[in-house]
Amino acid sequence: MLRTTLAGLRAHKLRLLLTAVAITLGVGFISGTFVLTDTMNQGVARTFARSADKVDVAVQPDARTDTGPKDEPGIPLDVLDRVKAVPGVTQAQGTVRGDAALVGKDGKTVGDLPTVGISVPSGKLLRYDVTKGRTPSGASEAVLGKDLADRSGYKVGDAVTVLDHANRPHRFTVVGLVDFGIDEEAGYRGGVGFDAATALAMTGVKKYQEIDVLGGTKPAVKAVVGDKYEVYTGKELGKRLADSAGADTEIIQAGLLIFGLVAMLVSALVIYNTFSILIAQRMREMALLRCVGATRRQVFGGVVTEAFAVGLAGSVLGILAGVGLGAGAVAVMAQVNDRVRMDGVALSARTVAIGLAVGVVVTVLSALLPARAATRVAPVAALRSETEPGGGRFRLGPIRTALAVLLGAAGLGLGVMGSVTMEKGQTAMYTVALAGAVFFLAVVTAMPALVRPLGRLAGAVPARLGGVPGRLAVANARRSPRRTATTTIALTVGIGLMSLFAVVAASSKATSAEKLAEQYPAEFQVQTRTGDGGGRAPQGLTEALRKRPEFSHVFELLAKDAKVDGKETNVASLTGSALGTVLKPKLVHGSASALASGGLKPGTGIVEQGVAKRHGMSVGQTVRVRTAHGTAPVRIAAVFSTPATTLGALVVPEADFTRYFAAPDDSAIYIKDRDGVPPDAARKAVEVAARPYPAAKVYSSAEFEKSVSDAIDMMLMIFGGLLGLAIVIALFGIANTLTLSVVERTRESALLRALGLTRRQLRRMLSVEALVMAVIGAVTGVVLGVAFGWAATNAMEDGAIFSLPYLQVVGFVLLAGAAGVLAAVMPARRAAKASIVESLAHD
Repeated sequence: MLRTTLAGLRAHKLRLLLTAVAITLGVGFISGTFVLTDTMNQGVARTFARSADKVDVAVQPDARTDTGPKDEPGIPLDVLDRVKAVPGVTQAQGTVRGDAALVGKDGKTVGDLPTVGISVPSGKLLRYDVTKGRTPSGASEAVLGKDLADRSGYKVGDAVTVLDHANRPHRFTVVGLVDFGIDEEAGYRGGVGFDAATALAMTGVKKYQEIDVLGGTKPAVKAVVGDKYEVYTGKELGKRLADSAGADTEIIQAGLLIFGLVAMLVSALVIYNTFSILIAQRMREMALLRCVGATRRQVFGGVVTEAFAVGLAGSVLGILAGVGLGAGAVAVMAQVNDRVRMDGVALSARTVAIGLAVGVVVTVLSALLPARAATRVAPVAALRSETEPGGGRFRLGPIRTALAVLLGAAGLGLGVMGSVTMEKGQTAMYTVALAGAVFFLAVVTAMPALVRPLGRLAGAVPARLGGVPGRLAVANARRSPRRTATTTIALTVGIGLMSLFAVVAASSKATSAEKLAEQYPAEFQVQTRTGDGGGRAPQGLTEALRKRPEFSHVFELLAKDAKVDGKETNVASLTGSALGTVLKPKLVHGSASALASGGLKPGTGIVEQGVAKRHGMSVGQTVRVRTAHGTAPVRIAAVFSTPATTLGALVVPEADFTRYFAAPDDSAIYIKDRDGVPPDAARKAVEVAARPYPAAKVYSSAEFEKSVSDAIDMMLMIFGGLLGLAIVIALFGIANTLTLSVVERTRESALLRALGLTRRQLRRMLSVEALVMAVIGAVTGVVLGVAFGWAATNAMEDGAIFSLPYLQVVGFVLLAGAAGVLAAVMPARRAAKASIVESLAHD
């Protein structure tokens, strides 16, 4: 029986080729993901190990002993002196890190966030690569990260201005360029290096981030610093740094594997359909085997063995393809990010084992049902001439109908619960995702019964415009509901996910634009960037802007972190009469009179609804705000829905804010231009006023909206590229189905040719058939994607705006149809080339 199975594989190798291709693509994606992330992890480990090898012992603060923002985390300066006194220690250096903003050649600070000020030691403890020049020494020398130097245009020998922690300018001479490759923050924000003393003075930090030691032993250093600090050997430090950096690759791996699993799901549908058709076509062959003594178990085992062989071959090719894909991705990553050196390509035994296991298991599981069906036909019945397998009128049957109704109702119920009744957020999004998966199973169950009506709809235009070949093609697509359903559902997966992402992306852009218009009615915003938070905007800049004729309103948003009823809360205020006139928060509780006359009444405040819910605040309640002079009562006049990150958690009148606090922690200037002022002229006026203040960054609401839109478009493009693999596999399924159908309908095609159908008309018939199948899958996917895209949009957040990208959705259907026609080219050419006489004699 094994020899018979292997002979069958050789006889049907062309029929199984596209099945192997589907497995190759799916396994290639998964194994390529592992190759990429393993190579990245290996590069990270080598990079950090090479850096940590220069350190014998490292001392770091224990995160468990940090008491919060008031107790600055780090290592006190006097600990360094104690470490230096340890016997055997030849050198010890404290590392310093903080904000030190580099001023660019345009007079403004470089980047949206200030550059990082870092201590760069000399000698054997230098953990960075100096690519040009030397390390800094003295209060007038600095080095720049090589990426920062490229962005800013500075080079060795240039004089640069750097702002200290109080935004005071200092002049330095660039004496070297440094590769901060192991430092992700310095790579992202840009790094400016000083000697340790200068770094302390510039950043204003009072503690070391780490102490690196040359010589000495871990126990001896541990005995001196005590249990408040963590002590590592150089090897332990390298592993710890590599492990922390490897977390990013785990996220990348998880995300890519999700798309890999989608590709394997589509591959499974293609495999199932292929084996169903092959076994249906070979019923007479299998019946003959039964007649000559083969048992049901042997027939079943033969089909499973055939699937195993195809899965194994496809998986091996997939692993080889994955190595190629991974190598290509590594090359791209190396070009985009050269901070981590990735040498060679990592192919682990785990990757090979997972690739083989996934490919073989998916193939065998997909072939089980067709193999079981092969054993059910009686030998004598199978030897008779039968109509096309899967043809005829299809009925769901009571069990399948009940299952489809049950799954559909469950999916709809979960969708309504996640999008309508549940609190908006992550849990609601997960509920909608589950609803989509359940409802998709209902569609899979009911799809054979939907093929005929959907085929009539999708084929209406081709049947009318395509003449006899068009009508024949539509009839062919509708006459095998099971086969067409399994073929098209694979395409439904890819197009459905693409449509869902497109709807969510369009809705996110519409929502962000609407919220931007509501929350940022001012065209420009000026902030002083100091680290992750903001800084106090220069008062002189506010006055200068108010004097400009281009602007109708210039006001400040002041903010201060304070204790409100004992809980840390952001207290904010707007200067002038902007609250309620220019900035109009949406009140969800309380009367609109709370903001009457252009502001709040003294002693009152309004609170953001999320903060009110978490802290148990309500309208009419009086809370106690800790101020510079004790505590002050504030009565809650209203609850608003604008997010706290925009307006603050608790908003109080300007006069009260000034009385409560000596100065705000940070502030931002909002500028609204006058009607009729061109945007470019208004932007130029803001930049001219802000020119004397290097740390003042100008932001435009239009530019912010464009950046959000560009980021969403980029994510959609990435998702589209990853889901494109699933769509390609689905198109291989269409090509495979048509190829097998051509073989199956050899006599039928020959008879049509004998009756007058030309080769061109036969090719057109098969192309239209592929078009109809592709459109059925695409339309089903679009309907599902749009429906659950709406549900996902509602589940994201309150006030989310649903937007349907009509052109993209229509484009998906048109592209799917065109791709389906392209997939039919080879099968159509094969059918057209066949000899009429030989085909009529085909049995």
